[in-house]
Amino acid sequence: MKKLIAVFAAVALAVGTVGYAAAQEKKAEEKKAGGEMKKADEKGEKKMKSKTAKGTVKSATADSLVVAGKEKGKDAEWTFGVDAKTTVKKGGKTAATADLAAGDSVTVKFMDHDGKMVAQSVDAKAIKAEKKAEKGAEKAEKAADKAEKKAEKK
Repeated sequence: MKKLIAVFAAVALAVGTVGYAAAQEKKAEEKKAGGEMKKADEKGEKKMKSKTAKGTVKSATADSLVVAGKEKGKDAEWTFGVDAKTTVKKGGKTAATADLAAGDSVTVKFMDHDGKMVAQSVDAKAIKAEKKAEKGAEKAEKAADKAEKKAEKK
């Protein structure tokens, strides 16, 4: 009986030691892989990060967007490439890049691809003049409705 317990304890000890060694080996591989990633980052092969630019639209076409804004306190102008993956919203609604007008306030999320800035998403707010025109049109409609109702009463 004592021999059976001793054999069982020895097997458990051996299995535990092998499992521990395998776990340590796995950690070493993960560290090595992480080190390789750090080396790749140091070589300039960094993961691309999204950047953000805020400003006003100077011009917009189906394949590019020019935005004027401020960068580090100085006036700046950026030209973004636009592709099929770029999402454009104006006033919360899906739009095309060509729908953007000069003077629209925009926030552009972009990535740098081989020295070219490519827009991932563009969120635009209509210029104040457009908003005023829309409000003016609404007021005119309401006034016309009131005039119609008064005419009907007579």
